[in-house]
Parts: sequence; C-alpha cells; structure tokens
Amino acid sequence: MCAERDEGLVLDGLKLRYQRVQESLAEEIRRNGRPPGSPLPPERALAEHFGVSRVTLRRALAELERTGIVSRAAPRGWAVAESRIGEPPNALMSFSNMAASRGLVAGARVIRIRTRPATIDEAETLGLAPGAALFELERLRLMDDVPILIACARVPLTLAPELDEIDFSTASLYVVLEERYGLRPARAHFTVEATAAGEREAALLGLEPGQPLLRCHQLTEDETGRPIEFCEMLYRGDRYRFRATLVQGGTAGLEGARGLGPRFAGPNTAR
Repeated sequence: MCAERDEGLVLDGLKLRYQRVQESLAEEIRRNGRPPGSPLPPERALAEHFGVSRVTLRRALAELERTGIVSRAAPRGWAVAESRIGEPPNALMSFSNMAASRGLVAGARVIRIRTRPATIDEAETLGLAPGAALFELERLRLMDDVPILIACARVPLTLAPELDEIDFSTASLYVVLEERYGLRPARAHFTVEATAAGEREAALLGLEPGQPLLRCHQLTEDETGRPIEFCEMLYRGDRYRFRATLVQGGTAGLEGARGLGPRFAGPNTAR
C-alpha cells in the first residue's frame, strides 16, 4: 500500500512538472507575440531553459501540439502552429456564427447557382424521387478574406422554392431556410475523408495542386428528422481542424456509420 502511494506521488510530480512547462511555454509564446510558423529553440535549449529533462519537455510539447499551440517542423524541430478553424465538438453551427465567435468576418463568393434534377444517389440520400428538382448552391467561403472551403449545397425545391432569387454572397442559407421556409436545421450526419486538391480546387483555395484537403459530406435534418439539405465541403487541410466527441457503443448520442468508421453528429460550417 505504501509503495503504491509513493508511486502515485511520483507520477503526480511528473504530471505537474510537464504541466508547468506546458503553461510557461504557452505563456511565453503569447507574451512574445511569435507569429505562426516561427521556429522554437531546439529541444535541448528548451529543456535547459525550463530545467527539465527532454522526456518531460516532449510531453509538454505533445500537449501543446494537441491543443494547437505548437506543431512539428522539419527536420526535427518545433514551431508556433498555424491558425486553424474548427468548431466545438458536436456543434451544428453556421459558418457565419463560427466566424463571429472567433472575432472574424465571414465572406462568400458564389461560384455557381442553379436548379437541376436530382441524381439517383442524391434522391436516395434526400428521400426524393429520382429526377426531383434540386436547388444547388456552390460557394467559396472565406474568413477575414482568407479562403477556407468550397461548399456545394443541395436543397429540395419542394421544401424551399425560389431560393435562386436570394443573394447568397451575403445571406446565410441556414437563416433563409429557417426564417423564410420554417426549416430549422437541427441535426447533421457528417463524414470526413482526406483528398488531394485538383487544379480547380487549388485555384479557388489558393493552393498548389495535390495539396491536402478534407472532403466532408453533410446531410442536415430538421427537428422531425426530415432531410432538408445535402452538402459537400472541401476544406483547406492547413486551415481547418475537425473535432468530435466519441462514445462507446451502446451509449446514445453517436450512431454507427454506413460502411467503416463512426458517423459524427458533426458541425456545419458551410452555410
């Protein structure tokens, strides 16, 4: 019993030590106003500065990396992390609201707007007859004039006619659906996969072809569970982080996905 207590005290002491380094280093980064991407001193110098072992230092750096304050830099160093956009876990939030919550200005550039027949896959996803009329809105979304994602939303015209009359360079799709048509987005099924930017996506997002993107598909439902919108989003991999809260099987809250992996009741940042 005594040995177990002593071991616990040792572990607590180690935990406190790396936490102190973690907090001190984060404060020094903020206080000195280091810009994103600027390199940190070598690990050996940092360990000597804080008077800890490199094992303790690396634990502190790993925690800072997890919280998005630092990132690994080539060849074997560390740097101040680039700013990334991300929502709270499991939050269904509009792009405009997410930007405002971070003190940023949301923007939109309409790429394409049209009505067309639903494909077989779209009809199945949205619970429509094949060929049913869809409103399609593709936009480039920006924060403080920085391109973040390309979003292509599809809405059944039977639920929201005359959407093509609205200026979506300034209007929020979610606000329009709720205030004009009484369709309140309440839940979304969200999937994420990695992909590479093609020439078109790279040009719109200010990237080189082949750079990483996150491709997301989101099916949004109203309070009755009726599908009201299906959206494909392409996020810049260096500007966006997706977070989700996972629970063990059998616990209410997250469902199993079609295919492999979990389905996230995830955020919306494309409207």
